[in-house]
Amino acid sequence: MNGTFSAQIAEQAVHWLIESQSADFDQHQALQRWLQADSEHQRAWAHIQQVNQRLRGVTAPVVHATLQAPPSPARRRALKVLLLAGVASAAGLGLQQHNPLPGLMADYRSPVGQRRRLTLDDGSQLHLNTRSAADVRFDGQQRRVRLQEGELLLEVQDDPRPLRLATAQGELRLESGRFDVRQFDGFSLVSVFSGSASVAGTPLLAGNQARFAVGGWQARFAVGGWQAIAPLDPNRAAWVDGMLVVSQMRLGDFLAELGRYRLGQLGCSESIAGLRISGSYPLADTERILEMLEVTLPVKVRRFTRYWVSLEAASTG
Repeated sequence: MNGTFSAQIAEQAVHWLIESQSADFDQHQALQRWLQADSEHQRAWAHIQQVNQRLRGVTAPVVHATLQAPPSPARRRALKVLLLAGVASAAGLGLQQHNPLPGLMADYRSPVGQRRRLTLDDGSQLHLNTRSAADVRFDGQQRRVRLQEGELLLEVQDDPRPLRLATAQGELRLESGRFDVRQFDGFSLVSVFSGSASVAGTPLLAGNQARFAVGGWQARFAVGGWQAIAPLDPNRAAWVDGMLVVSQMRLGDFLAELGRYRLGQLGCSESIAGLRISGSYPLADTERILEMLEVTLPVKVRRFTRYWVSLEAASTG
């Protein structure tokens, strides 16, 4: 049996372990549905229970204090960090990523549902999207930024030092301009609003053209270099202004995007996943967005728990 599971599923398993400590019947029912949905969930659940048992045998004061503390939001956060750290370090857990918790140790990070804006030493602006993390290293010779997870937008200022931005899939060289970079599983996407970007030594198109258009284009790149180029999605960076702007997007894909900005599981039944949705949605209130979907689409929102929400076809009866 394949023993691997993703970092995202590991984090979900931690969430369900913490939630399962309550006596709430609906929570336990929701956990069972999550387990039955995918064998990867079952593997992650088994592993996180093992990690939990190991933690209870640790005598370190900080671990003991966290486990023995009375229930509170602070205890939940601390326990989540301990469990995730245990998943990352425990031998034989078979995680698909070498470092499933990069954000915990990053220089800068933003939690789920929040965004962050920073002014770097050279005057460049760094925006972090929800659940994102980055390292920044500037010295007298170079400027380096590493996207550890999630998405960032960089407004790069002129400087004699080159600015290099690394993701899990490669390293970009960015000229002064405005760039959105998002890291996915297996590839990264760079959107160029102005300026130019290149992957060192890797041509984007035929010949020796290593840079793509000065603004107005976006491209995917992976370990092997450039994969595809396409006209820029003008709404790509709407998140910086707290908006999710879509045009004729599948409902299933829309919920996947919206789910990045809230804790827990958000999805829909296959029967309605293909419905199309357009509009501008304020990310500050994802619950309000779900209510709007019930008004504009033939769907019904089912809330099994606060952290487990699914959309289904509305009853016609």
